Amino acid sequence: MTDEDIKMLTEASDRLISRVPMQFRRYLAPDIDWNEKMLCIKGPKGTGKTTMILQHIKETFGSESDKAIYFALDHVLFSDNRPIDAIEYFYTHGYTHLFIDEVHHISDWSRLMKTAADFYPDLHIAYSGSSILKLSSGQADLSRRQTVYNLKGMSFREFLAYEGVADIKPIPIGHLLSKHRRIAGDICRNIKILPLFSRYLKEGYYPFYKDADATGHFSEKLVETVNSVLNVDLPAVEGITPPTVRKARKMLMVLARSCPQQPNMSALYRELETERNMGIRLLEALERAELFAGIDQGPGKLKHLSRPEKIFLGDTNLMNALVPNPDVGAIRETFFANQLRAAGHDVKSPEKGDFVIDGKHLFEVGGSGKKFIQIKDLPDSYVVSDGMETGLGNKIPLWLFGLLY
Repeated sequence: MTDEDIKMLTEASDRLISRVPMQFRRYLAPDIDWNEKMLCIKGPKGTGKTTMILQHIKETFGSESDKAIYFALDHVLFSDNRPIDAIEYFYTHGYTHLFIDEVHHISDWSRLMKTAADFYPDLHIAYSGSSILKLSSGQADLSRRQTVYNLKGMSFREFLAYEGVADIKPIPIGHLLSKHRRIAGDICRNIKILPLFSRYLKEGYYPFYKDADATGHFSEKLVETVNSVLNVDLPAVEGITPPTVRKARKMLMVLARSCPQQPNMSALYRELETERNMGIRLLEALERAELFAGIDQGPGKLKHLSRPEKIFLGDTNLMNALVPNPDVGAIRETFFANQLRAAGHDVKSPEKGDFVIDGKHLFEVGGSGKKFIQIKDLPDSYVVSDGMETGLGNKIPLWLFGLLY
C-alpha cells in the first residue's frame, strides 16, 4: 500500500471516531472483553456494530490515536490492495489495536484473521461482519483464537432509552413473570407506554431509524438494507450466482407474505424452481442473516431445518416494511418470538398454546381480550396480551417482554 493509501485510511478512521455519538450504548457493549487478543462481533446489518466499535475506540484511545485504527474491508482501497499489507504497515508503525469491519467482503477473511493471529501475536484485533458469516466453516480454524459476540437489534427497553424516555435495566424472565404487575405499574405511572410500543413495532428495532426520521423513509431504508444483504452479503459468504440471489429474494417474499406459518417446503422449492439441497441452503443462509426465524416443535423434538414447525420474519420492523397491511396477530407473535430469542431463551412451538420457553413456560399470545381457553389446565402457563398497560395474575402485557435484554 502506498503512503497515500495509508493516509486515506487513517484520516477516514480519525474522522469516523471523532464524529461517533456517545450518548447511547447498545446492550452488548459492557459485556465485550476488549482486552481479548482476537474477538469477533457478528450481527444483522444495521444493528449498530460499527457504532459500538467506534465508541469504544473514542472512549479508550481518543479521536486521533497512534495506537488504534478502524478500517472496513469494503473500502475501495481493498479492491486492489491486500488487507494483510495494511495490517503489516500498522503493526510495524506501532499500532497495538486494529478494528476491522465488514470482513465478509473478502472471500478468505478467516485465513486473513488466522494469519494475523499467527504472525502478529501481540496485536489486538477486533473484527466484525454480517450475521450470515459461517465462523465454524472458514478455511482457517479460529475457534480457539477468538471470542465471538452476537449483536441483536434493539429491544423495546433499549428503544425507550434511545428515545430518552426511560432508563430501565434488563429484567430476567423469572422476575418479570412473578412481578409483572408491579413492574408495569411503576413504568406506566409516568409514561404512556402503548403509543411508544406501537411505534417500536414499526421502526424501533434498528438504530438507524433516527437517521431516517428526518425524511420519513425508514421502511424504504430498511428494504435497501435487506437488498444489501441479498445482493452483497449472501453472494460474498455463500458464493452464489445472481440467479440464485433472485431465488433467495423470492423465497424471502413468499415466506414473508404468509408468516407465521408451517411452510410446505416442497411446494416452496417447486415455486422457486430449485432443488431441495439448494433450497435448504438458502433457507439456512436467510435464517443466519436473521431475515427470518424458524421455530421448531418442543420440548423433546429434533430440529429439522428443512421443515421448521413455524417460520417468522426476523422482527416486526421487517414485517411492516415487507408486508402490506401485516396481520396484527402475526406482528404480536413475531415480537414475542424475536425478543425472547434475542434475550437468549429457547423458543419452541408446543402442541397447545403458541410458544414454550426454555422447555417450561407456556404462552398464548393475543389481544387484550385473549382468554386462557387453550391452556387453562396446563401448569406454568400465561396469556400475553397486546393493548394492555398492566396485567393481572397470569395475564401479562405483551410490551413487557421487550424489557428482557
